Amino acid sequence: MTQQAEALEEPDVIARGGKIAAAVPLAERVRVIACGAIAREVIAICRANGLKHIDLVCLPAIWHVFPEKIGPGMRAAIVEARREGYTRIFIGYAECGTQGQLDKICAEEDIERIGGPHCYSFFTGNEAFLANTDTEFTAFYLTDLLARQFEAFVIEPLKLEQHPELKQMVFGNYTKIVYLAQTEDSALQEKAKWAADYLGLDYEYRFTGYGDLTSAIVGAGR
Repeated sequence: MTQQAEALEEPDVIARGGKIAAAVPLAERVRVIACGAIAREVIAICRANGLKHIDLVCLPAIWHVFPEKIGPGMRAAIVEARREGYTRIFIGYAECGTQGQLDKICAEEDIERIGGPHCYSFFTGNEAFLANTDTEFTAFYLTDLLARQFEAFVIEPLKLEQHPELKQMVFGNYTKIVYLAQTEDSALQEKAKWAADYLGLDYEYRFTGYGDLTSAIVGAGR
């Protein structure tokens, strides 16, 4: 049920093919089961903070579009982690549209998750995001991942190319795209602006960095 996160350059923070690459003893490792949409960010935080004992396994990022799959997938991933011998597990998701499934799993399994309703919130900072909810209910948010893969996560699932009339039906009540950027990448900024133009929405850029995700991952690794 799980997909191993891409290792990029440092496999000591990643599980590869079911085999643990971290050099520390199993008793010291922490299995983070995260959304594939934040894999790059979790890896970057691990590198920046020397968290070589964190082992990252990701559920498919496309489940961002199908949140009903997250709960069952998470249960299977937890079972697998415990079968492998992990005693320390952390859920790398916010609530993420699971309608309480993840909170139920957390309570049943005595496991913590990232705080907040979704990644837009914890990247912004949960308190800051909550403070703006009354004035930004017509904003459609992008992260680095969604800007990079706008076609795969928005255009293709909604079949907007085949049915352009759906743009107005789906996005007609939005007024702007807000790009919540984790990295300062001019190419992604151009892609996010293109997405706004594609949907006929205003565009706003905000650099957030990793927000509350940093404290969540560092805290999980303690």
